[in-house]
Amino acid sequence: MRRRTPKKHLILPDPRFGSTVVTSFVNNLMLDGKKSIAFDIFYKAMDRVQERTGEDGLTIFNKALENVTPGVEVRSRRVGGATFQIPQPIRESRRQSLAMKWLINYARKRNEKAMSERLAAEVIAAAKEEGATFKKKEDTHRMAEANKAFSHFRF
Repeated sequence: MRRRTPKKHLILPDPRFGSTVVTSFVNNLMLDGKKSIAFDIFYKAMDRVQERTGEDGLTIFNKALENVTPGVEVRSRRVGGATFQIPQPIRESRRQSLAMKWLINYARKRNEKAMSERLAAEVIAAAKEEGATFKKKEDTHRMAEANKAFSHFRF
């Protein structure tokens, strides 16, 4: 067990939009410490989103993140030799983190050539409440709903 809770890291706002959410998204997107490349990918993706939809890229991005943010998740718990999937609400920071990681993961699995194109396509799909990331959220909620009978095992 921890003696105390760890300190929260201060996340600086990004240079173009002035948003800390964008910076944390880019931190998740970054590979091998290449932050400037991750920012380039994100900004190109937002430009593509703006071209395709005609709306501001950041508002579409925020709408997409909101649409794929889960409310509950299932956690495994052993009770009397059996393992149960117990639905639990998620704290706000983990909800945002999961949404970002799912969006990046499913964008990487897409078939477009450049990562900025993949990310733009996934963000647009998530904003329209479709695509693999939105499906992941729906599956998570469906699994929590199916296992609602075991919620009394929550600790």
